[in-house]
Amino acid sequence: MFTTNPFTALTEFISPTVMQGYIVAMAVVVVMGTAFDLLHDKKAIFFLQDRAQAKARAKRQLGLAEMATLAARTLATDIATFGEFCNWRRRVSHALMFYGFVLYLGTSVAMVFVYPADPEVPVALPVLWNIGVLATLVGGCWFFFFLRVNVVHDGHSPWRLVRADLFIVTLLLSMISALLLAAVQIYGGSAAIKTMAGLYLFFTTLFFASVPWSKFAHMFYKPVVAFQKRLEEADGSSDLPTPTGGERCPHSHT
Repeated sequence: MFTTNPFTALTEFISPTVMQGYIVAMAVVVVMGTAFDLLHDKKAIFFLQDRAQAKARAKRQLGLAEMATLAARTLATDIATFGEFCNWRRRVSHALMFYGFVLYLGTSVAMVFVYPADPEVPVALPVLWNIGVLATLVGGCWFFFFLRVNVVHDGHSPWRLVRADLFIVTLLLSMISALLLAAVQIYGGSAAIKTMAGLYLFFTTLFFASVPWSKFAHMFYKPVVAFQKRLEEADGSSDLPTPTGGERCPHSHT
């Protein structure tokens, strides 16, 4: 299971070309969904207006070198290590989900496009695929059951779902069905493989197609917003209070 191409069995009833076309289609769906979200909720207009107002309030002009330094800090702190979260548990859970999903996605693309019908792929690919799925599940379950705001602070049941939970729920269901699909290829028959393949494709399609209504698109917005915040702090246009001692997080939240 951990060293076998999890997509090989699918080629018995789905051609490699269709599998590759599906991945391309999901990429297009994400782009279109994000664009729809930007235009429908007028997020793009709000951001451009906010940026124009910030430029008008700026007390000094930033040079290219300083902007590049701020971009590097944003990448290293706000993006790579999820520094926006003061609570270390949220940072770790999001890191597991993000890097696990990137690992899963990258290895999935490699196996579907390069080795679609070959069960004997380089052993690193299926191993990393499984690690990616498991890391995503660990981080996602940790967040879903113990770190969601409505569960931790409002005292609601973890099973009480709202629209904001669409992203995490569909992500977890997609990862669970992916892991089960890999398992039934080793221990199950043709009917079990087809059933799990159907569930996997359904939940994965729902995950990508729900971009306009879930928090999926936020992963694209947050780096931009984080960079904008650092620019405003540097040029003096920020209307937010300056953190005491230069710290963004209160000690009680670390």
